Amino acid sequence: MKSTVNFLALILGLQLVSIANAETFSDCPDCPEMVSIPAGSFDMGLNGTSPNEKPMHHVTIAQTFAMGKTEVTQAQWKAVMGSNPSYFAACGDNCPVEMVSWDEAQDFIVKLNQKTGKQYRLPSEAEWEYACRAGGNQQFCGGDSMDAVGWHSGNKTNPTHPVAGKQANAFGLFDMSGNVSEWVADSYHKDYTGAPVDGSAWQDDDKQRVLRGGSWNYPPLLTRAAIRFGDKPSNHFNSNGFRVLRVLP
Repeated sequence: MKSTVNFLALILGLQLVSIANAETFSDCPDCPEMVSIPAGSFDMGLNGTSPNEKPMHHVTIAQTFAMGKTEVTQAQWKAVMGSNPSYFAACGDNCPVEMVSWDEAQDFIVKLNQKTGKQYRLPSEAEWEYACRAGGNQQFCGGDSMDAVGWHSGNKTNPTHPVAGKQANAFGLFDMSGNVSEWVADSYHKDYTGAPVDGSAWQDDDKQRVLRGGSWNYPPLLTRAAIRFGDKPSNHFNSNGFRVLRVLP
């Protein structure tokens, strides 16, 4: 399998590195590192908790895609945008960029696509949760102990922390629970009634967009794999960031 991945990387001109049992690639030296996520099916949402996590429904992701190994970092943002909007800039280049609105995340993606000639976008909410769960059904993205997989209000020593400082999930993705909440492509809906089952983004209006994963200032209850929030696409908070998806090949 590894030789097949290496051959594909050679054909596509990717920079390939081996990190934490996962093969990752990058389209340029200062581009986000990406992990290939296989196609598959999973049960999205959770019954019996918050109303906006219901109903649990079966979703099929038909195409392989690549997901950012980490949240977009301050260094990666600066390389594309030429500035750093982060409130916690002193945390450093390897910390997640924050104070980024949904609209500004879209601006970053437009420029990243121009820079690389590839097709990046925000993940759909279903793609995000599928990548988070990584074939399992743990409470958090990567396990049942939030302390092991992410930064939250009960274990943080600073507000944000350098990415990849905790345990990765089974796909080799870091910080999907905690550190910063992550914008996804979908419009926010009060629950999953009528949600797509093919993994596509559920678009409606642009009054609110979805954030997933919880952040450094949330307790573990609000960093669960199923947790979801909505916010205006123009809003900025020092607990909000994002990670990118790349269409393959």
